[in-house]
Amino acid sequence: MAAFFSDLAQQYIDGEWRPGTGSWDVIDFNPYDDEKLASITVASVDEIDQAYRAAERVQKEWARTSPYARRAVFERALGLLQEREEEIAELIVAELGGTRVKAGFELHLAKEFLREAVHLALAPEGRILPSPLEGKENRVYRVPVGVVGVISPFNFPFLLSLKSVAPALALGNGVVLKPHQNTPIVGGTLIAKLFEDAGLPGGLLNVVVTDIAEIGDAFIEHPVPRVISFTGSDGTGRHVATVCAANFKRAVLELGGNSALVVLDDADLDYAVDAAVFSRFVHQGQVCMAANRVLVDRSVAGQFTEKFVAKVRSLPVGDPRDPATVIGPVINSTQANALSSVVEQALAEGATALVHGPVEGNLVSPSVLTGLPEGSELLRQEVFGPVVFLVPFDGEEEAVRIVNDTPYGLSGAVHTGDIERGVAFARRIDTGMFHVNDGTVHDEPIVPFGGEKHSGTGRLNGETTLEAFTTTKWISVQHGRSGFPF
Repeated sequence: MAAFFSDLAQQYIDGEWRPGTGSWDVIDFNPYDDEKLASITVASVDEIDQAYRAAERVQKEWARTSPYARRAVFERALGLLQEREEEIAELIVAELGGTRVKAGFELHLAKEFLREAVHLALAPEGRILPSPLEGKENRVYRVPVGVVGVISPFNFPFLLSLKSVAPALALGNGVVLKPHQNTPIVGGTLIAKLFEDAGLPGGLLNVVVTDIAEIGDAFIEHPVPRVISFTGSDGTGRHVATVCAANFKRAVLELGGNSALVVLDDADLDYAVDAAVFSRFVHQGQVCMAANRVLVDRSVAGQFTEKFVAKVRSLPVGDPRDPATVIGPVINSTQANALSSVVEQALAEGATALVHGPVEGNLVSPSVLTGLPEGSELLRQEVFGPVVFLVPFDGEEEAVRIVNDTPYGLSGAVHTGDIERGVAFARRIDTGMFHVNDGTVHDEPIVPFGGEKHSGTGRLNGETTLEAFTTTKWISVQHGRSGFPF
């Protein structure tokens, strides 16, 4: 595994592996034991330009390539991913602190999205539209946007990089990927290596490991990319959107969430407990769709809470390399300290801790809090870690009001013994996604994924990915002669 990190600790620009020329180094640490995994000199503004110019140059020929030839690259990439799955799982555990279960979950979805990219290469279709003018033929072509800039996060870096990189390439675009500096290998150069070995033309995909402290807004301001696909916090997303708008670029923003899992009075409580525990604590709660809030009808709150607290207390916390571990480390000490502050603030506001887990380094054990005042801002914001708020409610009307009382609108779930009651409830919630009798954490390759309000703009997956990374071009053909007024 050490060889993987050392070999991939470089920039990948114009088909070449090389060191960056920036003014400082990204140090890649294992968040569980602080082992130094790699050191990468950051890319400079000049190297951002080189990466975009390479993608721009090669993309034109790639777009003219038969989609069947493009498809073959993704078939080979999928085969390589399957061959290297165990090695990649080890990298996820080491660089992210992801558990074995989390690594398996991420890689399963990554394979599904690569399979979808295979099909997506053949998806664009043209149309011929009627005209009111005699002899006029209107052809509408769907074409690549050109070059796409992708900025990926640290929590599911392999999957969330691939979700934009693979379809953008499959549809005939060039790509420059900037992974999060906490996950430069799994979220960046590992993907470059996978596609390089699959036969992707050099220069078409570039990976630059850098940071705003070095390059400012150069990655999103650069004139070459026409679309910026960003996954991360809503604060940074707002800035990305602003810069994109000022430069007439399309922004696809997959941002944070404050999902609620709602337990109605007729729910299967044991099943709801299982769904709620997974929805909050998968990957230590570092998931945009995670259930920050668990809302329970007051008539069943006592039973649910007893079962929920017992299950949370049973979750093993520790070394993510141990297959039995459910809660591994959060990504860094900044995140661990922020979570401690959230718990302290909740207690200061009058909440009761039903479970108050210790913090040891980056290992943040679960906390279950209840009794937080209704007006607390903690109930309205995203909490990125293993801290959950239990909120009782009286009837569906109050539940709907509480769920919607947040700036975010990404995901959520409701549990009920009546499916259509659940669907009716889901339709009243201001989110891009909502699930009946399931967890809040889901992603599927052909279903539109995205949020409302501060949770982002645009959608990915399936047909919506086609919309994100292509544009339309109208070419009219006049058969015979047009008439002109003068």
